Amino acid sequence: MADTLKEILLDSSRRPAVVTDLETLVDEEVSDKSGVSGAVIKTGFAAVKKIKPGIIGAACDALLDEFAAALEPFYADFKGNGGGDFGAYLSSRGDQAANALLSVTDARAEKSNRDAIKKVYSKLRPNGKKNVEEALPRLGKLIDKHAATA
Repeated sequence: MADTLKEILLDSSRRPAVVTDLETLVDEEVSDKSGVSGAVIKTGFAAVKKIKPGIIGAACDALLDEFAAALEPFYADFKGNGGGDFGAYLSSRGDQAANALLSVTDARAEKSNRDAIKKVYSKLRPNGKKNVEEALPRLGKLIDKHAATA
């Protein structure tokens, strides 16, 4: 059984399935949004997917290595404390886990040479932490699923 997120998520035999599951996770999280802000997110998400089909999977794949590295200390602590439900573990550390994941996207946005990307990211970022925290239970479940087969 694999002990690290690198072994679990980045193994070449599992990575395509992980990316597909991450794409599904993003779709489910967007679908669950409600209210005015949810409508804005859903509209923007649908537009992006229509303009550039496959972008969500490509983004998940492109960010997976850095996301795994950002979550590795959490996973090590989780395993060191006996394991269990990684989604519940992440949720109990929602602030820190969300900040770790957002540090990846913050750095990517900062490095971008495209002003449009920076502008859109800066508009979405204030609600990003809340959205990431809401996704942590699903993310943990996804990781548990792949850890069980690693």
